[in-house]
Amino acid sequence: MSVVSLPTLATVVEVQTVMGNFQINLFDNKTPKTVENFLGYVKSGAYFNNVVHRSIDDFVVQAGGYQFDGQLPLNELSKGPKVVNEPKLSNVRGTIAMAKPSTDANGATSEWFINLKDNSANLDVQNGGFTAFGQVLGNGMDVVDAIAALSTFNKGGAFLNIPLRDYQGGSADISEENLVLITDVVVVDAAVSTHPELNPKTNTLINQLPESGQSGSGGGSMGWLTLLAGIVAVRWRYARH
Repeated sequence: MSVVSLPTLATVVEVQTVMGNFQINLFDNKTPKTVENFLGYVKSGAYFNNVVHRSIDDFVVQAGGYQFDGQLPLNELSKGPKVVNEPKLSNVRGTIAMAKPSTDANGATSEWFINLKDNSANLDVQNGGFTAFGQVLGNGMDVVDAIAALSTFNKGGAFLNIPLRDYQGGSADISEENLVLITDVVVVDAAVSTHPELNPKTNTLINQLPESGQSGSGGGSMGWLTLLAGIVAVRWRYARH
């Protein structure tokens, strides 16, 4: 067995944002393919100046799909290969999970979301289940909740619910100061065992699905999590200072 096929048991990453930083313990031993995929984007710098582009009240905040390079429109992130779904853990509050198209259970690439509440009854079963692959540590959800508390605006396309700071809406220009930027995601602890006290909840609902692994229900909250691949970024006006 090659070294690269041996997953680290518990990598810790720090998500650095303009509203504060928070750390996530990744469950490498439970969801190795998903963690490997996520860390590939992390190490490539893909999440540098990434934008939190979707926030649904009392549901999720989502990022990983669009970058800000100093001017608008936002750049859609170049996507790598799809990752095989690993719906072993439950989508409870504080977990990070992969977003994907509603028509492809194994269609996750770069986009991810953080659960603002226990969404297990919905997301553990829809579309083959959403892969939860890590958990926010300590008081990190204070930062996530602060992002979720921002007003959201409909800017069309993939940005129907984009959270913006100090923005009044209407025809006002959007600037860098309005965006919720993830300045970077970095590995802060790649030790073999980190935070062994964590006991992630197992997704038991997935075992109740039909043999196809697909939920028979449609719509509902899941619709907000579809990764709108290939959509053209809206050309917002950019306020230069």
